[in-house]
Amino acid sequence: MQDTADDGLTSAYDKIFAALAHPTRRQILVTVYFEGGAMGAGDIARMFEHAWPTISRHLQVLDEAGLVTTEKHGRTRTYRLNRERIDLVTDWLTWFGRDEKESHD
Repeated sequence: MQDTADDGLTSAYDKIFAALAHPTRRQILVTVYFEGGAMGAGDIARMFEHAWPTISRHLQVLDEAGLVTTEKHGRTRTYRLNRERIDLVTDWLTWFGRDEKESHD
């Protein structure tokens, strides 16, 4: 039986990988990364050919997965990469890079 900490981590991975499954959301993360790790919602939207509601929904999914954080200043929302959450993905993938004996210890 799993404890609640494992359930929480499993839920986090589910949300993260579901968010990363869509190519536009992955591209949004790459765009924000190369723009210094933070961008306004309007600046993000201008980088894509999608309608505003589509970009807004993608940003919401990324936020709900914890891959970005949101700061609101008046009418402007700034999205910032959440490196701790992104590190979960790196840690999970690194687990598969360990040799077989080490991964079973």
